[in-house]
Amino acid sequence: MNILGINSFAHDTAACLVVDGIPVAFVEEERLNRDKHTRAFPDLAIRWCLDQAGLEMRDIDVVAFSHEAGVDFRRGAIDAVKKLPHPLAAKRLAAQAYVDTNLARKQQSFVRRWGYQGRTVNVGHHVAHAASAFFASPFDAAAVLTLDRGGDFLSTTVGRGRGNRLTIEREVRNPDSIGEIYTAITWYLGFLPNCDEGKVMGLAPYGRDRLATEFKDLIQLTPDGLFKVNLEWFRYQLEGGYLSKRFIERWGPPRAPRSELTPHHEDVAYALQDVTEEAGLHLTRALHTATGERNLALAGGVALNSVMNARLLNETPFEDIFIQASAGDAGNALGAALYVWHHLMDKPREWSMTHPFLGPEPTDADYRRAVDNSADLGWREVADPAAEAAKMIADGKIVGWFSGRAEIGPRALGARSILADPRRAEMKDIVNARVKHREGFRPFAPAVLHEDGDEYFENYHLNPFMLLVLPVRPDKRGAIPAVTHVDGTGRLQSVTRDGFGQFYRLISEFKALTGVPVVLNTSFNIMGEPIVNRPEEAIHDFLNTGMDALFVGPYLAEKTPA
Repeated sequence: MNILGINSFAHDTAACLVVDGIPVAFVEEERLNRDKHTRAFPDLAIRWCLDQAGLEMRDIDVVAFSHEAGVDFRRGAIDAVKKLPHPLAAKRLAAQAYVDTNLARKQQSFVRRWGYQGRTVNVGHHVAHAASAFFASPFDAAAVLTLDRGGDFLSTTVGRGRGNRLTIEREVRNPDSIGEIYTAITWYLGFLPNCDEGKVMGLAPYGRDRLATEFKDLIQLTPDGLFKVNLEWFRYQLEGGYLSKRFIERWGPPRAPRSELTPHHEDVAYALQDVTEEAGLHLTRALHTATGERNLALAGGVALNSVMNARLLNETPFEDIFIQASAGDAGNALGAALYVWHHLMDKPREWSMTHPFLGPEPTDADYRRAVDNSADLGWREVADPAAEAAKMIADGKIVGWFSGRAEIGPRALGARSILADPRRAEMKDIVNARVKHREGFRPFAPAVLHEDGDEYFENYHLNPFMLLVLPVRPDKRGAIPAVTHVDGTGRLQSVTRDGFGQFYRLISEFKALTGVPVVLNTSFNIMGEPIVNRPEEAIHDFLNTGMDALFVGPYLAEKTPA
């Protein structure tokens, strides 16, 4: 049976094809249309998924949309009538009615445009998040937590999964939302909302705890294990704004984008991260008490907060945690399809996500064409790209690495990566300035061989999707300074022998040369663009940044030293 999952009703649109319960193709639309966090309907992603499996739309048995039409309006209507003055309530209802009508039209347009005559199913936004977490996990049973800005007018759900069944037991409705708070203060700090929240997480360790106690007033942690937002500080629940006049009067005007970052901004980031982590711990401890489960599966945009995730693992009674590679909204394409297969069709589970490589892979002809069209770069074919790249990295070169099928999700995990030597402290500043063209405070990830993880990181836990931040052992911080953040931590990636192929070999070769089983890994893109998808895009970024060498498949190009 062929199930096509589609996330199409907000940002980060995507498509995923599940064949007899196994995901065979998954891609975010932004990788194909080159519009980061795109809201475009994922027609390109759908076409690629079908082509990857050699199918046409007539071969699809079920299309699963990760949105329930009308739910936003019904829940929003109840909330607006209860909480807002009449003029604002009427405005909110009219806006939500327009949105829901537009979403229904998009779905109908898809059916007409593609000539689809099969079954369509609508799966709730947070149900899709929960399904993407639990049904992709290795767990037979787990507590399930979703944390998001919002979707279907919910921000948070708690529940559990057992076998092929998933239940949502409690929920938090918007406007009470940890994600909305994080996005609002991302805006306050001069970054792009719903895009740059990761920058705030990276900035937080530079701050002090000067404001942390005061920021606790933003969220009330309730005795039932949930939370409520003190909306006196915010305007995101209204039209036209993020923060209230009270917030600005208390903590000053928002930072202008690209202006100087001051200690005050660092302290605000610290306080925001602190209140987010405390809310996550509150929810998770209560969830463990309610379910008694050993395992936790987590999804939603807030689940990309890898600092919080590590605390959920290390400071709650849960023994194991799983966050799949595409935990944000794009992953709902996967979740919707898996929910239909397992929960609605009662099919057993035979798959779990052990690697993220479900995206596009160029053909030999694609590689050859890209190389031929840029012949002036002096390409040469190499017999062992992994060994050659490892030697270059050990020699201090910055290497673009484009190999195999693309990874899913927002992190580069060894298929579309820029790699460098973590032993050289100056590499952090060099890669930020010369290659990524981004803020100097932002850290880079250590990709570590799984079998060596415990030697380099405290409380080490298998983390193949770069979604836990753990302390670098004090005696190893001097060995890998370029990937050790200011607070002594690293957002590591565990690289396993099974599933990571050439990337595992590359790090193994680097270890053989240097004794260090770690490389600096960052996404193959420059600021403001999606991760590269085609060899031509990799070549463009290579030519326009300070990378020294580029591998595309079996081909290598090097820049002549100045």
